[in-house]
Amino acid sequence: MNKRHIPFYLAATAALAAAALSACGGGGGGSGANPPNQTLGTLGVSLTDAPACGFDAVNVTVSKVRVHQSASAADTDSGWTDITLNPARKINLLALNNGTLDSLGQTPLAAGHYTQLRLVLDPNTGTGLANSVVPTGTTSEQTLDTPSAVQSGIKLINEFDVAAGQRVDLVLDFDACKSVLTKGNGKYALKPVIKVVPTALNGIGGFVSTALLANHVMVSAQQNGVIVSATAPNPTTGEFALTRLSPGNYDVVVTADASAAAVVGAVPVASTSAIVPISTAAAPITLAASTTGSISGAVTLAPPSSTEGAYVAATQSLVTGSAVTIKYQGADLASGAYTLTGLPTAAPRYAVYSAALPLQFNTAAAVLPGAGKYTVQASATGYTTVSAPPIDISAANQANVNFTLKP
Repeated sequence: MNKRHIPFYLAATAALAAAALSACGGGGGGSGANPPNQTLGTLGVSLTDAPACGFDAVNVTVSKVRVHQSASAADTDSGWTDITLNPARKINLLALNNGTLDSLGQTPLAAGHYTQLRLVLDPNTGTGLANSVVPTGTTSEQTLDTPSAVQSGIKLINEFDVAAGQRVDLVLDFDACKSVLTKGNGKYALKPVIKVVPTALNGIGGFVSTALLANHVMVSAQQNGVIVSATAPNPTTGEFALTRLSPGNYDVVVTADASAAAVVGAVPVASTSAIVPISTAAAPITLAASTTGSISGAVTLAPPSSTEGAYVAATQSLVTGSAVTIKYQGADLASGAYTLTGLPTAAPRYAVYSAALPLQFNTAAAVLPGAGKYTVQASATGYTTVSAPPIDISAANQANVNFTLKP
């Protein structure tokens, strides 16, 4: 969902190098400094994110961004160029939605081919909570444990070239929902899930009814049930933007507490610089009221893993033959337990995309095999994904499904 994500731009422009460095408050140093008499560009870094499931805040404290030409370079090797944030900055990732970027700084960068980028976080020390979460329904911060690998830098492999006089932009998307795992007993761990997405502000936009805004509204762009991008609408206006989407068709799914989902099918994204509207402020997307149920159980990894987390998703099939994800979350890292709550027992309202607005939603035969029926899927990196047969929660409002995942 993100989807909720962390975007960084890399800007390479020789003419801006000196001015950019003086303006950013950070720069390269040590063995990573650029050699003299070499054509320089400029590296700039920004941050973005999407909503996290089950949390009202996900805070990380960024101290440094590092870049290297070698994909195998260790953190102590020479050749790194650094952007150092002084002081380190604590950022609530969930405040960065609807395409918002948070600039982390910039530094001169030698022209050449680069293969590695690292994001370095401050560790939690003493009484300070450098990295933390605020679970939904609570008001206090809880410690978000960061493994030593994160503290030495989240390693990101993505090849790009910096040429003299050219600008290079990358956006790294940090999926907060998949990156926060529960450890039991109210403990949480960070296992970063980050991808590179386009920098151009294109995608899909619209409005949801302001009457829904107190009910944890989530809007996502999906392809056959896979959440590509997710966001929360503006808390005042209900406006949303699912940005930086690769060209293709997307199902847009809107969910909220105590409501049936709404789905807009096959929204075409062809431009890399335009937003496709699917609703307006005058005619926003509304959701029908619905009772809800839950599906719970446990995911067992065989062989077990102390570092890999499992994820569970509840999907419904559409008359078009595609599927949409209604809810998903990570299983507990220690016990494998999960609970998908707030699953509507009413069928989604469905509309085929049209450039003529407002769209016409229809609940008749919107899903297969029917309202209140879900397919539950469990997955984990390095293990084969497993799907359970469709489960009907319309009568009992709850169900139990266990999984065993193998390589």
